[in-house]
Amino acid sequence: MRKKIKCGVVGVGYLGQFHAEKYANLPNADLISVCDIDAERVKEIASKYNTSSTTDYHALVGAVDAVSIATPTQFHHKIAKFFLENNIHVLLEKPITSTVKEADELITLAEKNGLILQVGHLERFNTVVNALEKYLDKPRFIECIRLAPFKPRGIDVNVVLDLMIHDIDLIQYIVGSPIKSLQATGARVLSDGIDLANAHIHFENHCVANVTASRVSLKQERKIRVFQQEAHIAIDLQHKQLSVNRKGSNEMFPGIPEIIREEQAFDKGDALKDEIISFLDAITHNRPPVVSGHDGKMALATAIEITNIVHKQMSLFQTHA
Repeated sequence: MRKKIKCGVVGVGYLGQFHAEKYANLPNADLISVCDIDAERVKEIASKYNTSSTTDYHALVGAVDAVSIATPTQFHHKIAKFFLENNIHVLLEKPITSTVKEADELITLAEKNGLILQVGHLERFNTVVNALEKYLDKPRFIECIRLAPFKPRGIDVNVVLDLMIHDIDLIQYIVGSPIKSLQATGARVLSDGIDLANAHIHFENHCVANVTASRVSLKQERKIRVFQQEAHIAIDLQHKQLSVNRKGSNEMFPGIPEIIREEQAFDKGDALKDEIISFLDAITHNRPPVVSGHDGKMALATAIEITNIVHKQMSLFQTHA
């Protein structure tokens, strides 16, 4: 039998509680402890998953091999740095850190100590995203729409760093080319930060992506459309559906090509479970994680640039209002 990996979870709020649940139920993981500054909350989660609790993450050193960090973003760098300095593998929720400089420091530290640093871009483990790769052939245009109702618990970061960053990571993964230029616009609606944003991204390989994210919608929607030579791929990330429309070799009518349509539906799956399994496998087999620190840094850098452009645009609007 493989030796179980001793794991801990730092931050057991809305998302962290699910990290604890997955570790508690995976055969190759041993959930040693959960940590949170809320003493009542952490005891509740510890009792639920039959593990120990602490309000001080420093106490996990010597007890665990790996941790998930699901705290507010502003604490990511400090906490992750501590564990990496103490030779503990880290799964860090997105965005990786608040700044690119902080991300660089964590990446360097993980590499120096031979540790796994994985970033929690969950959509990479979506069952429909896993099926997409075989259909891709030099995409020319990508459109992403991500809409969600307003939730006060998510406003420690703006909508670009909260929601759009998922699609930024997916797009950069799909395109595989550096960004040449980008434009962006956005608005505050219900919070003090950016609640609605749109970005137009031009890549050096001439692919263009148009990305919209809103956290003030009346409905929830997560869709991607990919256009490439003689094909259009539509992906519904929420309902796990994929459709491919290809140009056929025949004509429906003179001058009108035949369109061959292929549709697939996928199981709901458990993306967080798959993400944590992947993290543990990377540790066990000493191989790069699916979403590396470098991936997290790239997505963060783009999200910060978009944020800065939107802030400038909003300032100009207020100046001339």
